[in-house]
Amino acid sequence: MTTTDLHALTGVYAVHALDGEERAAFERHLADCDACQQEVAEFTATTGRLALASTVRARPVMREQVLRRITTVRQVPPGAAPLERVRRSTLRGGGLTRWALAASVAAAAAFGGTAAWQYERAQDAAHEAAQAQRHIEDLAGVLAAPDAKSRSAKVAGGAGTLVVSASRDRAVFVASRMPAPPHGKVYQLWFADGDKMRSAGLMNPDRDSQAVLMQGAVDGASGVGITVEPVGGSKQPTSTPVALLGVPT
Repeated sequence: MTTTDLHALTGVYAVHALDGEERAAFERHLADCDACQQEVAEFTATTGRLALASTVRARPVMREQVLRRITTVRQVPPGAAPLERVRRSTLRGGGLTRWALAASVAAAAAFGGTAAWQYERAQDAAHEAAQAQRHIEDLAGVLAAPDAKSRSAKVAGGAGTLVVSASRDRAVFVASRMPAPPHGKVYQLWFADGDKMRSAGLMNPDRDSQAVLMQGAVDGASGVGITVEPVGGSKQPTSTPVALLGVPT
């Protein structure tokens, strides 16, 4: 059994640097120590800031090069015979037969269709990649903002930290060791505007620790709530909040 002061292990635990007996001992201690739970939540948020703040945008020219090459590189379907072999077999006896001509037309259409399909898929993938990159940059921008302020609290048996940047008017919720929601349910985030609640997005039900860029501007919200909702979320809360956090000012 470790003789290390368990209160001193919050930082190394937050970055997953404990193993074996030491980790098990600290988790038993963490279950009953409010101070350590808060420190772990704050260290987890800080770790997220440091990791995400190092994100580097890919050069715009890379996307242009990929899309340009797709339109110029010939695509051959799986199992296709080499071009020279096909040419020798269809030109035997001089001239193309009707069958060979029809096959050539069909092959040309197939090649064109394949290229067009691949080009469309590449455009979709590039669009999705660009969206994901913007999402990461927005999330990192809030966590690393000079005016970022945070507030931590117990959340459903785990811990959560709300990070808000007034200059960006955005918020990030960082969850640590939250238990999975019931089957068919999901945690939903809400901004509290007085007596009204507006959805701020869903959390990933398969992850107990995560950083979520909340949807929409903070826009003067007084607090943030978390409820358990059906998969896909709800337009308005349908359950009692598992946590309520005031927006740090």
